[in-house]
Amino acid sequence: MNYQESLQWLYSQVPNYQKQGNEAYKPGLRNIHKLMDFYGNPHKKIKTIHIAGTNGKGSTSHSVCSILQEAGYKVGLFTSPHLINFTERIRINGKECGQEFIHREILKLKNTQFDFIPSFFELTTAFAFTYFAEQKVDVAVIEVGLGGRLDATNIIIPEITAITSISYDHKELLGDTLEQIAKEKAGIIKQNIPVVIGEKNPQLVEVISTVAKEKEAKIIIPNYTFRESDLKGNYQNQNQNTTLGVIYELKNLGWEISEQEINNGLKNVIKNTNLRGRWEILQENPIVICDTGHNESAFQFIVRQLIEYKKNLHFLLGFVKGKDVNEIISLLPKNANYTFTQPTIPRALNPNEYEDIIKKYSSKYTINTGIIDAYKTALKNTQQDEILFVGGSSFVVADILEFLENNQ
Repeated sequence: MNYQESLQWLYSQVPNYQKQGNEAYKPGLRNIHKLMDFYGNPHKKIKTIHIAGTNGKGSTSHSVCSILQEAGYKVGLFTSPHLINFTERIRINGKECGQEFIHREILKLKNTQFDFIPSFFELTTAFAFTYFAEQKVDVAVIEVGLGGRLDATNIIIPEITAITSISYDHKELLGDTLEQIAKEKAGIIKQNIPVVIGEKNPQLVEVISTVAKEKEAKIIIPNYTFRESDLKGNYQNQNQNTTLGVIYELKNLGWEISEQEINNGLKNVIKNTNLRGRWEILQENPIVICDTGHNESAFQFIVRQLIEYKKNLHFLLGFVKGKDVNEIISLLPKNANYTFTQPTIPRALNPNEYEDIIKKYSSKYTINTGIIDAYKTALKNTQQDEILFVGGSSFVVADILEFLENNQ
């Protein structure tokens, strides 16, 4: 098998949450511990930083990496999902792991008999720790996949943990209340390991703090003034606050990081880590913006910032199964123009299935299930002095980024 064939084999062999949804989710750490034994427990050979949260954990992870890179450290970064290439999930100093590494690991799996069926995410996690240990990183920033307590990444004893903002997402897996969700996220807190709490809601801070006190973990609630950054979404203020909390606690632990390196790291997150899809300007005249925010809390920020432009708005939106489409659409501006589509994954929602919800809130909409055709049409209908926003799902953003990359 070549690389692409091996990837297809992997996708077809194991449960994949991104494609199948909840039925592929395998909560618990038994499988990942078995996998780690098979791989020689590489996660025990490296230092790590563990970051959970509903929104912002990706941006925070990348920002922490960028600062540590500026400080001269060799920094691994494990995130999910990928937007275009599988190798985006596993990076060192912004550079994706090589296809040859992934190819090698998949071939190794193909010739191995396990007494359990690992999930796609569990295998990806094992790949990441293996790669970081082989490459002898100084530290790896590990983004939680889903939740925290039962996430496959939760086998590490990190230098520090961080929990970004908490909002409703994956209710059927993590709980119906924000307090339940916060407690699941707080499951990454370890005995005597400091935790940075980026969440602002006092009730949720209390939930997380209670878990931290039980674990005798030092609690850091950062409150820093916003600094210049190349991440432009207004929601990044809170993420940057969490990032700075992590960095200054690392300094307290003896890590050598200067103020200049912190400032440079914040200014060069995209350049240093190749972060994509966070309030990313795809073109000017007309302005086209994409963002991977995909729940109610994220859309509150998105809509607020779009309205600040004081321009006519066009939206290209698509969703996946499991999202509260009614809640998200209810937040959208009533006088904007909408095109509803669906991303090219099996878990995509066909907008015809929720057209009755669309009708409740808007009369200026079209449905076009072919996402690239929908994008071209929406762009053509957006005048020079107007704005087109692309989002609703990270998979919508991924489809458009891949199309643009292949048609430069």
